[in-house]
Amino acid sequence: MKSLDYIPTHKIARAGNWVSTGIKLGGNYLKYYGEKALKVDGSRERLDQENAKDIYNTLKTLKGSALKVAQMLSMEKNLLPKAYVDQFSLAQFSVPPLSSPLVKKTIKKYLGANPESIFDTFAVQSNNAASIGQVHQATKDGKKLAVKIQYPGVADSIRSDLSMVKPIALRMFNLKGQDTEKYFKEVENKLLEETDYQLELQQSQWIADQCKSIPHLKFPNYYPEYSSEKILTMDWMEGLHISEYVSSVKQDQKKNHILGQTLWDFYMFQIHHLKKVHADPHPGNFLIDTSFNLIALDFGCVKVIPDEFYHPYFELADLDLDKNQAHFQSILYDLEILRVDDSPEEVVYFTELFGRLIKVLTLPFTAKEFDFGDPVYWGEINALSQTLSSDRQLRKSNGNRGSKHFIYINRTFFGLYSLLNDLNAKVKTETYKQYS
Repeated sequence: MKSLDYIPTHKIARAGNWVSTGIKLGGNYLKYYGEKALKVDGSRERLDQENAKDIYNTLKTLKGSALKVAQMLSMEKNLLPKAYVDQFSLAQFSVPPLSSPLVKKTIKKYLGANPESIFDTFAVQSNNAASIGQVHQATKDGKKLAVKIQYPGVADSIRSDLSMVKPIALRMFNLKGQDTEKYFKEVENKLLEETDYQLELQQSQWIADQCKSIPHLKFPNYYPEYSSEKILTMDWMEGLHISEYVSSVKQDQKKNHILGQTLWDFYMFQIHHLKKVHADPHPGNFLIDTSFNLIALDFGCVKVIPDEFYHPYFELADLDLDKNQAHFQSILYDLEILRVDDSPEEVVYFTELFGRLIKVLTLPFTAKEFDFGDPVYWGEINALSQTLSSDRQLRKSNGNRGSKHFIYINRTFFGLYSLLNDLNAKVKTETYKQYS
């Protein structure tokens, strides 16, 4: 894969990339309308594939928050056409790396010397290039290290990137009015935090220490002396990403149940005990080693769960909705799903719709053991997702519904459930309590 000598960081330069992409998309649509007029089979699918490819090619060049948003959308499998999900999923593993000169320049700027002077060995070719940064292998005093380098200009371009993405997101999620700002501010703040590697260092060390008693769970050691606001150095951890493990290793279901239990306990302990959670649970952030331990990586995106959101959100899991409709509606107001300006018809509609959603999403919490590989359960999730993405009444209503905290908490749960489904894991839902 060709490396990058330059990443556009100025707002005008980055906007120029989007203009060029828009011209390509226009050409794709002209071709599509021509094929449609001639009734050519598969024309819509080809349009989606070509558009998705052109958009992704721009995103991987821009890197930063633009590519991070694509990565987030790739996890919403029922929100976008399959062609976009397939292309955007590449943001987790397959993006062009920085060139060797740019890597050396960045390390010298933020660690004060060339990598050859700091480390005993340093591989200028990266092992993994993602949305915010890329990882290089190094050695020091007999230890194999992973050195994560942030792409130049990422933090400076976040606000301009989001301003370019905003019109698309407003239309896609049916958001209206001034209230939309709280959602974009939430995403902007989290993306800015992800560019602060000193904060990530602190979060990584703290969560690793808090979760050290959970069996079969491992974390790398981190090295502040070889880290800065744009460089993060940790142990090199050997293993397969969960998606690689599932696709390439003969599955031992007993081992998968243990891995799933570890993953569940890790997340439930964070959510219910720490009230802070690793909010980026995609396959690239977890490794499985040869001893079937789960290795947790990348704590740049950590969501703090405030009490005013935590209590009503998790009260729903214990609530019999059919017998407590009034209290259920009260919680929906607390969580900003119902609005004071809703009509009586809208109150009934959204109470019923989110009642269905809550019953499906909280089902694992209602049993002492739950099978995330159950195809019936996943059928219910997919059916509900399709309803949410295609329901006409929902599309017509004001989409500004729900606390801003839903963005990363729901992302966490959907990502966690998806990983557990990949493992076909059956978990005991209350074991995490013993680690508190």
